[in-house]
Amino acid sequence: MALKVGRGAHAPPFLVMDVITAANARAAAIPPGEPGILRMEVGQPGTGAPRGAAEAAIRALRDGHPMGYTEAFGLRSLRERISGHYASRYATTIPAARIAVTVGASGAFPLAFLAAFDAGDRVAMAAPYYPPYANILTALGMVPQLLPCDASTRFQPTVAMLERLDPRPAGLIVASPCNPAGTMLPPDELAAIARWCDAEGVRLISDEIYHGLSYGLEEATAAAFSGSAIVVNSFSKYFSMTGWRIGWLVLPEDLVRPVERLAQNLFISAPHVAQVAAEAAFDCIPELEANRAAYRRNREALLAGLPAAGFDRIAAADGAFYLWCDVGHLTNDSPAFCARMLEEAGIAATPGVDFDPERGSRFVRFSYCGPEADMAEAPGRLARWLRAGVG
Repeated sequence: MALKVGRGAHAPPFLVMDVITAANARAAAIPPGEPGILRMEVGQPGTGAPRGAAEAAIRALRDGHPMGYTEAFGLRSLRERISGHYASRYATTIPAARIAVTVGASGAFPLAFLAAFDAGDRVAMAAPYYPPYANILTALGMVPQLLPCDASTRFQPTVAMLERLDPRPAGLIVASPCNPAGTMLPPDELAAIARWCDAEGVRLISDEIYHGLSYGLEEATAAAFSGSAIVVNSFSKYFSMTGWRIGWLVLPEDLVRPVERLAQNLFISAPHVAQVAAEAAFDCIPELEANRAAYRRNREALLAGLPAAGFDRIAAADGAFYLWCDVGHLTNDSPAFCARMLEEAGIAATPGVDFDPERGSRFVRFSYCGPEADMAEAPGRLARWLRAGVG
């Protein structure tokens, strides 16, 4: 008799992970001395953890610091540093008691969704979107409600768009800067969305993991505008600590104890040594700002070079480290297009269907957080590839 397979086993793949696998295989097959693969598929900073963070972890291990379970919400000292971060960066008071340290932002989302929503609840989000939003919701029995967005709204939701939702969703996810488009919600627009959510009884979840990586527009936290919003953030992007798996939640009062109970059961606690490193990362701002300056240079090089290469329809790149390119004039099959780009041009990029199943066949996402030399080389390679007759 065949055994039952649970609903969660049917969650769609996160396609960028498949692209990573293909790029690794392609790189391994390149003979010595030939040009390597330019990695533009994944949002992983090319820099490692800041030196001070790594040294703090080394000291703790060398000195025999016991690395056991922490409280489910993390080290009190780290939560205090995060609280101070909100006071200094956003002039917003967030008590440490409302902050939960999590196993990356990826561990934060299931906690937030399980605490705030029930199976069958609809949760709205702009499309294109970060794929695990929808995939985690689906695995938990919730229903993603996609709001098709385009360049006219800068790939962000608007209050007018939300007003048209009938019935109202149980929740709304926003991201600013967002993945994949890199666009941002100005503070007044984020505040208006937060007010609408509060008035309509819609739980707002604000993904702010790319805060610190913006290039001109002002960043704002939803926690400044709504006491009922959930904020997700992470040490992976600005702090360049992807593999350390440390994130955090800012929780409204009514969800503090529910999330704590869930965290106790699902994760126990985030890795202790990574929490030590994360706390020290707050003292490494000059190094982190140097990283951001490198991303800015990469961004400028690509915004100058890609249009000349044939990729001239690019979303406003306000923040994060992505360029969302409309390639509808080149293809209507972005997975095949990206596969050919990898095989023939040696450039790994992510097909847009990962972020928008309905319209993503005509989009490609380029990540520019890799080495500056690689980003400078990419437009020339792409131009030569397109001239060779991609079709």
